[in-house]
Amino acid sequence: MPGFVQIMEFESSKIKDVDVLGRELAAAMGNKFKPKRAVTTEDRDRPDHCFILVEFDSYEEAMKNSDDPMTSEYSGKLGALVDGPPRFHNLDVVGVWEA
Repeated sequence: MPGFVQIMEFESSKIKDVDVLGRELAAAMGNKFKPKRAVTTEDRDRPDHCFILVEFDSYEEAMKNSDDPMTSEYSGKLGALVDGPPRFHNLDVVGVWEA
């Protein structure tokens, strides 16, 4: 069950707007949208410290998604909602546990 997860870490007081922006991107891209799932989160212990966890089937699918012009447009709009550039964490999936 290999896979790939990208985590975007950033500061924002507009996390609900960030979530809406991601949903709009997914809807606009339709079948071209490569992520299997995206989860928008805010740290309960550090308000405005946020993460988006994006799951892909593979690193290659993630890179196709990153190269899409619509993703670039999303990144530009995201920049207006966050305080400073996001940090990216690129993670190969080693195992998955589910209840």
